[in-house]
Formats: sequence, structure tokens, C-alpha cells
Amino acid sequence: MNRYLKVSVRFTILVFCLITSIQAFSQARGGPTQYRTISVSTQPNATVWLDGVRYGSTGENGIIEIATVPPGAHTLKVRAAGYKEVSQPLTAAQRGEVRVNLVKTTDEAELAFQEGERLASVDRDRSADAFRQAIKLRPKYPDAYLSLARILSDAGELDDAKKVLVAVRRLQPGLAEASAIEGRIHKDNGDEEKAVATFMRAITEGKGFQPEAYTGLGLLFAGKAEAAGGSGNFDLEAQHYAESAKNLKTALKQLAGSPDSMVIYQLLGLNYERQKMNAEAIALYEEFLSLFPNSVEATAVRSYIVQLKKDMSSQ
Repeated sequence: MNRYLKVSVRFTILVFCLITSIQAFSQARGGPTQYRTISVSTQPNATVWLDGVRYGSTGENGIIEIATVPPGAHTLKVRAAGYKEVSQPLTAAQRGEVRVNLVKTTDEAELAFQEGERLASVDRDRSADAFRQAIKLRPKYPDAYLSLARILSDAGELDDAKKVLVAVRRLQPGLAEASAIEGRIHKDNGDEEKAVATFMRAITEGKGFQPEAYTGLGLLFAGKAEAAGGSGNFDLEAQHYAESAKNLKTALKQLAGSPDSMVIYQLLGLNYERQKMNAEAIALYEEFLSLFPNSVEATAVRSYIVQLKKDMSSQ
């Protein structure tokens, strides 16, 4: 199994967490992003999102530190089992501790939705049933529709997933995440033209902020590059790799050091390797190690750097 396939499989698993339905943020150009740090304080084992991107869960002390908050204002979302989900603004000036107060919920639809999320990585059928129950209890529940569409898509039930996406669009037209999921379905079906158009629609609907769609485009063009290279069309291979890298770089920037960015670093690094851009690949991998020095992938990434430096010295 090649490395592109390995990381794309990981992307399929991780992408469930990328629930993006918020406004774009602006980042400074011409130099490195000036991140700031916040410490979210809430219930233990609560999941925390920033602008729809999952940053992880709080520990037993109810705290998670996010050290890569980009400039500008954002939306902070927190969810814990048995508690009502809370979204609140994060101002451009906020640093340090950010308190998010959660209250217990008795809303059966919300509890069913949380159960569906809990089961998503354990039992897809039961997870789908829980999301359906949430929709039955609250017919206007976009998150439940989107999560159900993801589960069905991951299970290969693509026609049913499409029907769910049609239903959620009736509730909330112009929903960027729905288009991103649909783009994945077209990509999995091998309909590249429709996939590209749908990913681009997702980006437009997200006002430029849609890391899932950019990642989908990156994977799609990487696949096209491999196919072109396999057929001996090396000029087209280079064009497709360049287009893949452009989209993956945008996704990486928008994910801003979140856990899900780890797989994008590896995809983009492999892209640079395929283009013989070894210096760029090394710089990217070193950036990965600065953000995720203790990750499971760190040892492999260090080995990539060693090999690339050997290759450069032998040229």
C-alpha cells in the first residue's frame, strides 16, 4: 500500500470530525502566521472545535490548550456527553483561559445525536440509527443529517447518503459541509468532474473556508497525477501534482495546527517528494515535528527527513 493510499484512508476516518459551517478568517500574508494560545476550561472529556475544526478533547481537569489559534475572531464550539452543546464567539483579543459553561440537557434529540457520535467509530449501523432517531425527534437538525450522510457514505451506501444531503439542503440551502460530503461521494464514484465542481461549490458556500473540500481536491489531483505518471505523461503529472499541492497547502493553513492537520502534512510532504522538491518537503516535515513532536507519526517523519537529506547530499 503506497503512502498516498495510507494517508487517504486516515483522512477518511479523520474527516468525520471536520464539521465546517462557519465564516472564513483572514491570515497575514508574506510571513509566518502569528498564532496565539488559549486554554479552554469546561467539563472533563468535552470535545472542542474552533471554526468547525476539531482540536481535541479536554482532560479530566476539563482543560485543553490550543496553541495555534490564528489571528482574528473565531467561533468556539464545545460538546460533552449529557450536556447541551455551546457555541460562543472568540474575539481577536482573547488569550489565556476561556471559560465555557455547559449545562445538562434532557433534550432527547441532542442525546440521540451524541449517542450517534459515540458509536460512529464503533458500530456504523447503530450510529446511523441514533442519528435517524435524532432527526425523528427534531426534524430540523442539520448536524444530525450531516453526520448521518457521513456514516452512510463511509459505509458505501452512497445513494442513501445523497438522499440525506438533499433533505438537509432543503432545511439549510448553501450548506458548505453538505457540498463537501457530496464531493467526496462523487470522488469515490470516480466522477472527477462532478467532484471538482462540488468541492469548488463547497468552498464558495464556505466563503473560502472549507478545509475538507480543499483536502478532497488535493487528494483528487494527487490521484490524477499518479495516473498521468503511470501512463508516461510527465508534463500532466507535474501539473496535477502542483494543483494538488496548492489545495493541500490551503487546507493545511485553514486547519491551523489542529490534530487533523497531521495527515495533510504527510500528504503535502509526499507531494513535494514526488515533485523532487526535497528542500520544501524537509521544511514541511520539520514544521510537523515542531507541532507534533510526540505523535505516533513523528518517528516515520524523522526518517523521511534523514532519507531526503541523504538524497540531496548525493546529488
